Amino acid sequence: MSYDPYRGHAPPPHPYGPPREDRSSTAIRIVHLVSGLAASVLVLHLGLTLLGANEGNGFVELIYTLARVFVLDLGAVFTPGDETLRAVLNYGFAALGYLLIGQVIIRALRRP
Repeated sequence: MSYDPYRGHAPPPHPYGPPREDRSSTAIRIVHLVSGLAASVLVLHLGLTLLGANEGNGFVELIYTLARVFVLDLGAVFTPGDETLRAVLNYGFAALGYLLIGQVIIRALRRP
């Protein structure tokens, strides 16, 4: 006897519409991966900055370099006097931007 979680009932609908198994689902996965990776690197950069990580460390240097790439030369939009506040504003908003833009693209690709 096999387990059937829905016992003859249809599974609940997906919140963004039915999943599609075509080229758009591959594009959705790629957009999700890239936006999530970029936001994760930026948030990790923020955490390392707030904790005062040693910039001479190889891992920290890698994260800082990747964060500078992902921030797309917009790391100086906000220029307060405090370096920590500057990092939080610039890199934090960049991370939010990646997540929001990624979700907009994903929703557009999921449209029928």
